[in-house]
Order: sequence, then C-alpha cells, then structure tokens
Amino acid sequence: MLRTIRLPLACAVALLVLPTVVHAQRASFRVGTATAAAGQKANGYIEVPAGTDAGTNIPVVVVNGATPGPVLALVTGAHGTEYVSIIAVEKLIGELDPAQLSGTVILVPLVNVLSFEQKVPHVNPIDNKSMNRFYPGKMDGTQTDRALFLITKEVVDRCDYLIDYHGGDLDESLRPYAYWGAVGKEAQDRVSKQMVLAFGLDHIIIWSERPTDPTATRYLDNTASVRGKPSIVVEAGYAGTVESDDVAMLVDGTLSTMRALKMIPGEPHYIENPVWLGKVVDIISDGPGIWYPAVKRGTYVQEGMVLGRVTDYFGNVLLEPRAPASGVILHVNAVPSLKKGDNIADIGVVAPKAP
Repeated sequence: MLRTIRLPLACAVALLVLPTVVHAQRASFRVGTATAAAGQKANGYIEVPAGTDAGTNIPVVVVNGATPGPVLALVTGAHGTEYVSIIAVEKLIGELDPAQLSGTVILVPLVNVLSFEQKVPHVNPIDNKSMNRFYPGKMDGTQTDRALFLITKEVVDRCDYLIDYHGGDLDESLRPYAYWGAVGKEAQDRVSKQMVLAFGLDHIIIWSERPTDPTATRYLDNTASVRGKPSIVVEAGYAGTVESDDVAMLVDGTLSTMRALKMIPGEPHYIENPVWLGKVVDIISDGPGIWYPAVKRGTYVQEGMVLGRVTDYFGNVLLEPRAPASGVILHVNAVPSLKKGDNIADIGVVAPKAP
C-alpha cells in the first residue's frame, strides 16, 4: 500500500459562478469526418494526409447536445501506452447522452494510434516525436507535426474549454495529479481554476513559464490557453496498468467538470484543500544501468533522501540518486532498465501558498 500524506494547505479560493454566455442552437457540428446533428452522436476521423512520411487517421467523436451550450474538447492518447486515460475517454464516449447535454463535446480518444498499436511509449514511432511537444504543428512537417496542426485547427480552434488527459507510461509508476496555470487573464484564469478544482484530483501542479508565442506553444493545453480557451491537464494510471479506480477517477472528474460548466445536470464535487505544487524537479540518469527503487509513487521524501540505486550489469553500485528537494514522488521509473537521459523520478515541491 502506498503511503500518501495530505498536507494541510488551504484552498483559499471561493467557488465562483461561471459567466452566463448565450449559445445558439447548432443544427449540426462537424469535426473531421464526424458530423452530429443536434441531439446526436457521431464517429469519424481527423484525416492526416501523407507528406514526407505516411498519413494517419485519428479517431474523433462528436456528441452534439439537444440544447445549446459551450464546446468542450476531451483529448487523450498523445502517448499511446498511457492506457488509463485512453480507456477513461473511451468510457465517456459510451456514457455521454446527447439528450442530457447542453452544448457539444469533442472526444479524441487516441491521438497516437501507432504508439498504442505497437506498444511504443512516449513517442510516435513514425518520426520518434512526442505528440505533446510540437504544437501548434505544421503541414509541411513530419506526421506528428501534421497531426498536431490538424488537431489545433479541428479541435482547439473549435472548442471553448479543453481537458488534456495523460498518465503513467509503460515505464512510469505515477500517482494522480493535475496541472493548472494562470495566463494573466482574470476571467479565463478563474474558469480554468474552477475546472481543475471541480475535476477533483488532490495534487495540482501550478504551471509557470509556459510558452506564450502562439506559433510555438509545444503542449496541447498551452495551445488552447494561449488562444483564450480555459484548459487543464489531468493524469492517472501507472506502468501500463488499467485499474478501475484510476479510470473512475478520470471519468468522474470529467463529469464533475461538465457540471461546473453547466453542460450536464447535477452539482460538481469540488476538491477541498488540494496540495498545490509549485514546481517539479526531475532526477535524470547520467548513464546506463539497472535501477532498484527505494521509494514508491505518492510518498513524501526529504531533501537528500536516497531514492534507490543504479548498478552496472555485475551488481556494482554506480549511483545512489538522492532527492534534490523535499516533496512528493509524482512518478518513479517503473522498470529496471535505464539509459543515459532517462527520467529516474519526478518530485513535486509544495508551493509556499495556494494560488
């Protein structure tokens, strides 16, 4: 059992009522080849044409509500072996009822199709690029660049709000957490903060120093935020597992956020006193070896604490990495194999005060 400690940080944020926006009824809504009439659900693809390498088809679902409302984008599978987030959005495809929905939901359940099919962590095996590092994309680049350009055009530019889903990849033992960051626009920051609190994950990383150039936003949520769309990132699941509790955490959090946005009936369930994390510290391997962890995901460590050991292939200790700061283990390398540049662990450092 993991030892997880809740620190007594006060949220100190009043839950504010979202501004009232008048939305016209949409006769139909189209993303890629998926077109849904009002009160209907439709499947299709964002078709990425061939260029310097092969084309691909990214599955997309449009759930067009029976009554007017905002457009919410739910995007996952940028890393195709972060399975919990993919399964959670697949579950939402089945659960969302357009008859009960005000507005429209765009669901992209699997951005990185070949990563999923070939069980390749972190990158698109076609061009070896992460599909969450090259936004807003470009049509004269490799498959990843072209795919992200079309997601920006078809999904980001069409939505009012966005949730980006991630989790522990095959080699990452991760505890759940979310990301939130202010962009300096009071109304947008208020809404995105309400979204992350409604989602309900109890550890929230405060994004800072994000790219502000709309032509080089890198990340999906940052691309949406720079374009004025309140956005959050949520992460759950670890090391290739699909635990029902982790899936439920993402599904329930999404539905609570939709209630906060007045898209489905019911009241949201806001997290009280989340742990706000002011920064994340990476511990990186400086060479190959065999990794023996001494800590688990979700445990709190003190600065200088030994996190484990790295040996050579004869059992000789090469390194005993220590925590460079006190905080919570957000994720730790889940497999014995290491190469130079691999992430051994990430530590979330508690913010001095809640935002």
